[in-house]
Amino acid sequence: MTPSTTTPGVLGHLVDGDGPPCLLLNGGLMSIRAWDAVAIPLATRFRVVRCDLRGQLLSPGAAPASIEAHADEVVRLLDALALDRVHVAGTSMGAFVAVVLAARHPDRARSVVAMTAAECITDDAWEAATVVIAAARAAAAGGDGGRVLDLLGPATFSDAFYERFAAQMAQRRAVIASLPGWWFEAVAAMLTSLRGLDLRPHAARITCPALVIGAALDRTFPIAHSERLCAAFPHARLDIVPNAPHGMVVEHPAEVVARLGEFWSTIEDAR
Repeated sequence: MTPSTTTPGVLGHLVDGDGPPCLLLNGGLMSIRAWDAVAIPLATRFRVVRCDLRGQLLSPGAAPASIEAHADEVVRLLDALALDRVHVAGTSMGAFVAVVLAARHPDRARSVVAMTAAECITDDAWEAATVVIAAARAAAAGGDGGRVLDLLGPATFSDAFYERFAAQMAQRRAVIASLPGWWFEAVAAMLTSLRGLDLRPHAARITCPALVIGAALDRTFPIAHSERLCAAFPHARLDIVPNAPHGMVVEHPAEVVARLGEFWSTIEDAR
């Protein structure tokens, strides 16, 4: 495992394994260690790069005001790692970045996978986001940072997960509540960057292989969003993971490993 970078201006990242390069992009409140159960098995076949987006824990600083700016920062990381083309996969906000990256930098994406994502941010989704933005800004000003997890957790994880890991979730709440103000400012900025986002024009420009993975129990972006996002690509495949919530990467890592590994291996075998 290559440790996170200390190079100024480069996103914090980890690199595992050897083989065809692939990139895993975080959801909004994630950090790269949340991918461990996915990245480590995939690293037996692929060179797996994962990074914290700007404003996340290993990439401190002001979060960009747009998904396009996030995508450009990820490309600068690829430049720093001397990676020309990679398989790009993201979950939730990371999926938005993945799609925009593949559209904006088509020469850098060997394929794109969008997991637990949506074709656009609807008025209802934006209204829900504004509540979290307000909680994050209040936490940055000294309020209870755990409130952010209180709002996002039930939409991210299943009820069964909360019951099974109640002690760990309480610990997680305490950890989040202890984070510095800049982190909460970044959460607010990242969510604000989603206002008015419509991935459909971006997806329509993508010609590399594409896979949309939805979660059957996703409360944040129900599978109808995955269906509409898939339809926006010229050529894409839709795969729905049964009994999985929005936090599929954490709750069902083996299902994610199986789907990513099969998709990427099929593309590599056809070369």
